[in-house]
Amino acid sequence: MLLLICDIVFIQISLLLSFILRFEGTLPNGFWKLYGPLIIPITVFKIGAFIFSNLYKKVWRYANLHELVSIIQGVTLGSVILVGYVFFFRVSFPRSIIILDWMTTIMLIGGSRFFLRIWKEYSGPVAASQNAKRVLIVGAGDAGEMVLKEYKKHKELNTRIVGFIDDDPAKLNLEIHGVRVLGNRNKIPYIIKRYNVDEVIIAIPSASGKEIREIHKLCSKNNNVTVRILPGVYEIINGDVSLNQIREVQVEDLLGREPVKINMEEVAAYLTGKTVLITGGGGSIGSELCRQVARFDPEKLIIFDISENNVYDIELELKERYKHLNIIPVIGSIRDMPRLRQVFKKYRPDVVFHAAAHKHVPLMEYNPEEAVKNNIFGTRNVALAADEFGVERFVMISTDKAVNPTNVMGATKRVAEMIIQDINKRSKTKFVAVRFGNVLGSRGSVIPLFKKQIAQGGPVTVTHPEITRYFMTIPEASQLVIQAGALGQGGEVFVLDMGKPVKIIDLARDLIELSGLKVGEDIEIKITGLRPGEKLYEELLSDKEETLATKHERILIAKMDEFESKLLREALEQMEQIIASSISDYLLKTLVKLVATFKPDRLHESVLYKKNII
Repeated sequence: MLLLICDIVFIQISLLLSFILRFEGTLPNGFWKLYGPLIIPITVFKIGAFIFSNLYKKVWRYANLHELVSIIQGVTLGSVILVGYVFFFRVSFPRSIIILDWMTTIMLIGGSRFFLRIWKEYSGPVAASQNAKRVLIVGAGDAGEMVLKEYKKHKELNTRIVGFIDDDPAKLNLEIHGVRVLGNRNKIPYIIKRYNVDEVIIAIPSASGKEIREIHKLCSKNNNVTVRILPGVYEIINGDVSLNQIREVQVEDLLGREPVKINMEEVAAYLTGKTVLITGGGGSIGSELCRQVARFDPEKLIIFDISENNVYDIELELKERYKHLNIIPVIGSIRDMPRLRQVFKKYRPDVVFHAAAHKHVPLMEYNPEEAVKNNIFGTRNVALAADEFGVERFVMISTDKAVNPTNVMGATKRVAEMIIQDINKRSKTKFVAVRFGNVLGSRGSVIPLFKKQIAQGGPVTVTHPEITRYFMTIPEASQLVIQAGALGQGGEVFVLDMGKPVKIIDLARDLIELSGLKVGEDIEIKITGLRPGEKLYEELLSDKEETLATKHERILIAKMDEFESKLLREALEQMEQIIASSISDYLLKTLVKLVATFKPDRLHESVLYKKNII
């Protein structure tokens, strides 16, 4: 009501000023005869236009460009109605008054509204004190400006932005909201020292891993500086940046993986409204698949896992985020065929993502029977159940270790690929497999191990100075798996573009530096030697395999070697007999016969397999 009363007054003042401007400072004779008939109509028209434009439903303390546009729209609508009134009723007065009135009304209404914003900005808590935390922002673009506004909004944090860093020479010495661009990235160490910077925020959503690594190293020359980052470009696109999104730089940022682009229509077509079952749904990859699938509003999401704690955790998380999602937690083992048949018969899944597997290479070297039971026969059980109960699509998570395997885990995953390819030949279900390398942050991966070792004071253990691996983030791998499911026509083994391989020792150094420590001084890196079954370099394709392109630039199809279905089935029967008779040494011999490229690690062979069976 207060704004409404003020606006009525401003409308009268605006019309009066328009006459004064039109007649160069003096009111003409007969002014009141011209002015009087317009007072009520112009007030009614403009107030009505303001109400229509929602000017009385805005919190003007937070006014920005959007609110200014609303003011211009409201004033313009009122002026247009006034023009119609003047011409329809043939009201006689200078037509230039309408233009002048439009301008002065915007100035008065807009000025009064933005005065509230200015008052909010400069009232309340005083500026940061002398002992305030000093922050330097790297990136004087949209993201950097949003971070600055957030800090200005939260004065209670007692933070002072000392300046911006930007490599664009055109921005040097320019100011954003009163904060100057002090130089390019090469000036970072000097600026940190000169301004006693406590914290550096990297606000460049498009920065590559190489750029983030370089900026981090420049900042790390000053030991007492904390380096944080604003991750992701999506928040910037949405204009949604808050201080809680700013986090410590992580090793994933240094790798600089490009964001995955998935075809939402293709994925939605086979997931939305469908019943989706995810085996190993509580694991690292399985739980992320649950999160990604949940976005597409399936009719039911069945989380199948042998670990009750894992299922409980992901179920609880998804129920909080997706209130209306029908989540069905199922405890069971993929080795238990009667349990699988019971679940498939009851829920009739349309899509199956098979992520349940034993994946730890050294552990499976010492426990080959368990690898065979789970990765081979467990996969066969799930695939046969999918075929029997008419599943539309079956997507198996495979690994780059299935290529020219030197370990039991890799060999069993290659056999699992062969099983689903064999079943695909005689099934209406579309069976596909997706191969990718190591996943950052997954359970049992090298990153959590390194973090634990650093927290304990070291040493950080690396098996070999030249060992390299392909890496993906968990969301990246999961999204590409889902996309591959949409592309699959049955029988394909998809290979994901993993980018460039990364040296494990470089990852170790990066994590030590991200922890604010120095290699060799604070934390040692210890070389321990290759573990049983471990390769120096991983491969995504064997020498005999080639790839075919797909519609997605990050997903390829591996052209696999042909195999005889009869040989596969005979080998599986033989392995079942070996496991039943507890003569586990001969499992290796059977795997070698079945997977021609399997060359077991000779060093490990002499330790575990005493008999000369190969």
